[in-house]
Amino acid sequence: MTGISLNAYLSKVAVAYENYDGFNLSILLSFEDSHIANSRLQVQEPEAAVERVIDQPLDEMVAAHLRACWAWANSEFTEAFKCQEIVVNSFARLLSSCKDENWLLPVMQVVCLDLRKFALRADQQKTKGGKNNTGQTLEKASEGIMACFRVCAADARSAEELSKKWGMLNLVNQLFKIYFKVNKLHLCKPLIRAIESSAFKDRFKKSQLVTYRYYVGRKYMFDYNFREAEEYLRYAFEKCDQRMKKNKKLILIYLIPVKMLLGQMPKESLLKKYDLLEFKGVMNSVKEGNLHHLNQELERLEKTFIKWGIFLILEKLKIITYRNLFKKVYLIMKSHQVSVEAFTVALRLMGIEDADNEETACIIANLIYESKIKGYISHQHQKLVVSKQNPFPSLVGVP
Repeated sequence: MTGISLNAYLSKVAVAYENYDGFNLSILLSFEDSHIANSRLQVQEPEAAVERVIDQPLDEMVAAHLRACWAWANSEFTEAFKCQEIVVNSFARLLSSCKDENWLLPVMQVVCLDLRKFALRADQQKTKGGKNNTGQTLEKASEGIMACFRVCAADARSAEELSKKWGMLNLVNQLFKIYFKVNKLHLCKPLIRAIESSAFKDRFKKSQLVTYRYYVGRKYMFDYNFREAEEYLRYAFEKCDQRMKKNKKLILIYLIPVKMLLGQMPKESLLKKYDLLEFKGVMNSVKEGNLHHLNQELERLEKTFIKWGIFLILEKLKIITYRNLFKKVYLIMKSHQVSVEAFTVALRLMGIEDADNEETACIIANLIYESKIKGYISHQHQKLVVSKQNPFPSLVGVP
């Protein structure tokens, strides 16, 4: 449609709407389609032309879309966002008025996606212009997407094939991307609750479920709910298309630390396959109980791990490293009663020069509390007394 006239374009929109053709209407309103590059459709003031061909309530949406095409072509991204905001808000009202139909869901997906993309570009433009911007436009975009979500979530009809609820997960994923970008993860909670309580929970498209579980897994990880994080991230990794290597790598960036915290170390072949050898030194340090080397690796790769958003999670691996180090001390001493001083010496050898028995006892007590050591501390004799059966339980499955 790169050469189509304005009237011809408007006629196509009208026909698609009259025929309840959500697929073609979504193309005609999408910024992924070639028509946006057509200079004849980049109209600064399209209202009069649109009203001659398109009736209410669609006319406002189409006029705003054409003005957005003009703004986009002129790199006026803030104006493009404002126009797309009109498109989405008008669409939410239109969707709500279609009581017994869901044919507009394809349109909803594209207009909400474009709204988020415009917001990203608008925020980037403001930042480059020297303005202090903290994702305000992106946050504003979430309001329009949420308006559509509420319409979908409120559909209580029994005819599932016509339910607007089929559009919920796509919108939730769009909102997740915004909330993670602006660091407002607490806003994810009601969305997760809405999906988890839905009868459609496991019946959405696989690609949508993969994205959803990836973000929910990350949310659980940041909440330190590592078992739930592992479950959701593992699903996302296993169900992600094998050809989408970049996406699978992105999932592994969060799945690998979670699995290590649960005592499951990745294979080196996996790290090589997905170019994630940054984890190799960390993994080996934890397995060996080499606290000194772990601290070196975390310091060396601090910028990378902070960029990935996992640095604080990886620091929690120190508790497992303590456990593995202390297990080595226990094996060397060959006794079920080991002096706290022996563990303190081990810590000093690992670079913690100011370690004392009191600090060591606190570390041991924490390991006992977290079921990583079976035993107790005899404060009178300053010794760790461990169980004669399985004193250092397997870490697999232990949070």
